[in-house]
Amino acid sequence: MPDVVHDVVVAGGGPVGLAAALHAHRAGLSVVVREPRTGPIDKACGEGLMPGALAELAALGVHPRGHDLAGIRYLDGSGAGRAATARFTRGPGRGVRRTVLHDALAEQVTAAGIPLDPRPVTAVVDRGDHLLVDGEPTRHLLGADGLHSPVRHLVGLDAPAAGRRRFGLRCHVQQAPWTPYVEVHWSPRAEAYVTPVDDDLVGVAVLAEAGSRFEDLLDDFPVLQERLTGDRTRVRGAGPLRQRSRSRSAGRVLLVGDAGGYVDALTGEGLALGLAQARVAVECLAAGRPERYDRLARRLGLRHELLTHALLRATAHAPVRRRLVPAAARLPWLFDTAVNQLARPVGRPA
Repeated sequence: MPDVVHDVVVAGGGPVGLAAALHAHRAGLSVVVREPRTGPIDKACGEGLMPGALAELAALGVHPRGHDLAGIRYLDGSGAGRAATARFTRGPGRGVRRTVLHDALAEQVTAAGIPLDPRPVTAVVDRGDHLLVDGEPTRHLLGADGLHSPVRHLVGLDAPAAGRRRFGLRCHVQQAPWTPYVEVHWSPRAEAYVTPVDDDLVGVAVLAEAGSRFEDLLDDFPVLQERLTGDRTRVRGAGPLRQRSRSRSAGRVLLVGDAGGYVDALTGEGLALGLAQARVAVECLAAGRPERYDRLARRLGLRHELLTHALLRATAHAPVRRRLVPAAARLPWLFDTAVNQLARPVGRPA
């Protein structure tokens, strides 16, 4: 084996990639983050951190500022007044602007002396006992480069994504939050996620089918429209959300976070799962067992994927969408159990 430049190259400098780099550094591995984007990286997302995500960040010494979240509240977007509320039982979540989260992680990466390389990863060659990443010998590559992962494509792990493929649209509204909950407003064609992210700022994210305009979708939620009184930022978009990979690993290349596949943002657990995958991926590399990662990553995400798939299939039908909030209100114990199953820390698979 030629002299390697790094033990681990992390492709992608978003939250999951930076967390993976911190885990690698703590495991005694030499690591570099390859990210061509500069400054705090923003993204269209709901920006609500579940208690499980906060636990993963706290273990890295990362405590981003934001607005505490007491739980999840489902509301009928038509204004009929029906609602269902579930409080987090394992401590609060936190609404955190994506740029604030990035800065908090980047500060820890800088303090650890982890180098940032502005080049994207454009070529990967597997030499058996090492990789060539853009011609440079390295032991392992972690693809943390998002929904449309170039690394996933480079190593031949792309897979066709069947079923509903929705898009996310998000803006911020300059006003004080009116609720300590993440509010999910349901309409016949979309959901609007309202997340307090600071004492004077609220995030509004809408999930819907392709081709929908943010302002048109907000017309589905008259009660929410009345609540939104402050100035709005420009709308950001992301999608299609549904992505698949044939596997989350190929030899010495491991995919973490959205790069390894994504179902939908409906249940809000994506970041907690991505952070747990980053931790487990590095544990596999440090143990010299990268081949274990795909099985462990699938086990980590099983609870999340089963519930998300089930909800996504069910809510594709208009009668189910109309009855979802009333059903959750009639069965509060069931709604509470589902929310807290998703909110709890992502376990360490055996």
